[in-house]
Amino acid sequence: MIYKGSIFNHSTSFLNIIKLSLSDCNSTFSFSSAKMVTKTVDLRSDTVTKPTETMRAAMAAAEVDDDVLGNDPTAFRLESEMAKITGKEAALFVPSGTMGNLISVLVHCDIRGSEVILGHNSHIHIYENGGISTLGGVHPRTVRNNKDGTMDLDSIEAAIRDPRGELVYPTTRLICLENSHANCGGRCLTAEYTDRVGEIAKEHGLKLHIDGARIFNASVALGVPVDRLVQAADSVSVCLSKGIGAPVGSVIVGSKSFITKARRLRKTLGGGMRQVGILCAAALVALHENVAKLETDHKRAKILAEGLNQINGLRVDIDTVETNIVYIHVVEGSNISAEKLLKNLEEHGILMMQESSSSIRIVLHHQISASDVQYTLSCFQRALTGGHDENNGN
Repeated sequence: MIYKGSIFNHSTSFLNIIKLSLSDCNSTFSFSSAKMVTKTVDLRSDTVTKPTETMRAAMAAAEVDDDVLGNDPTAFRLESEMAKITGKEAALFVPSGTMGNLISVLVHCDIRGSEVILGHNSHIHIYENGGISTLGGVHPRTVRNNKDGTMDLDSIEAAIRDPRGELVYPTTRLICLENSHANCGGRCLTAEYTDRVGEIAKEHGLKLHIDGARIFNASVALGVPVDRLVQAADSVSVCLSKGIGAPVGSVIVGSKSFITKARRLRKTLGGGMRQVGILCAAALVALHENVAKLETDHKRAKILAEGLNQINGLRVDIDTVETNIVYIHVVEGSNISAEKLLKNLEEHGILMMQESSSSIRIVLHHQISASDVQYTLSCFQRALTGGHDENNGN
C-alpha cells in the first residue's frame, strides 16, 4: 500500500529513508555521547497533545455559566453535538474517561452485587483502579479478549449467570465492549460484531456499554459512522483528550433517563464543575478540526510500524496496526533490551511507554508530523546498530 504524502513509498527503501534523516538525527545527538536534546517526539500517548492556538482562543472567548445548575451554554452545545454524532438522546460532559465509564457502569448496575461481563484486557478492568467494585460494589466477570479486541460470542453468553442460581451467584446486568481496543493495539470492533453482542444482551435482559475512548479512530479506520458503530449500545463513553486531542474531558451518551441518573452520579463523584464551557469550547474545536486528521495519524502509524519492522532486533505485527497504536517487540537475542532502548531513545527526545520486559507501545496523534516519523525511524535504527548504518559500517 502506498500512502499519498507519506515520507516514503515502496519505491524508496527503508534504508534510504534512514540515510536521508541521519543528518537530522546527528544534529541532535550522538549515541556514543549524548548532546543536548533539541527535538522531542512524544509518542507516549495521544493524551499528551497540547491545546492548539484555535482551542486557546475558543477557551478564552467561551460563553459560560454554572454547569452544575445546568446553565452552561457551551457545555450544552458540546453535549447536543455529541448526542447527535452518536445517535443517542442525550449526553453529559465528565472530567475523565475513567469517571465516564464508572458512572455508566453504576447507572446500569444500580444494585450492589451486580455483575458486569468485560474483556480481561479491557481498560475498565485493568486501568481504572477497580472503581466499579471499590465504589460501586459491582463484580467484574472477565472473558478473554481475542487479538482483535473481540470476545467470543459463545464465551460472552456462557458468562451470563443463570437466574436460577441467584441464591449463590451475582446477577449479571451489563456487558462492556471497548472500541477501538487499546491493549489489543488499537483494533476496531465492527458494527456487525457489536450488533450481535447487543442482541445477546437484549435476549438476556442486559444492558450494553461501549468504552469508546477512541471511537472516532475506529470510525475513521472502518469507514463507518460513529452512530452506526454504537447503535446497539445503551451507553457510550467517548474521550475528548485522546484521539481528537482536546485538553480535558469525556462525554457519556445514552437515553434521557440514563443521563438524568448519570448527572446525579457525576455530582456524587465530585465531577460537577461550574464554568465548564471553557473546556467544552476546546472540545468543540477538536471535534470540528481534528477528526479529519485521524486518517493521517493512522497512515503515519502504519509507516512507522513498517519501518520499525525492517530493523534487525525489532518485530511489529503489521496486520494489527489499524489505527494510531503500534506495539514494538524487542526480539530475543537482540543487542539491547526494551528498557535500555526506551532509556536510550528518551535521552535523545523520543518518548514512549514500556508495556513489558520485551515490548514498547507508541501512539500517534495530530501533533506528530511526517518528519517526526522519519526522525524516530532514524533514531531507532542508530540505537539498534550502535550508532552506525549496518549496511556500510559508517
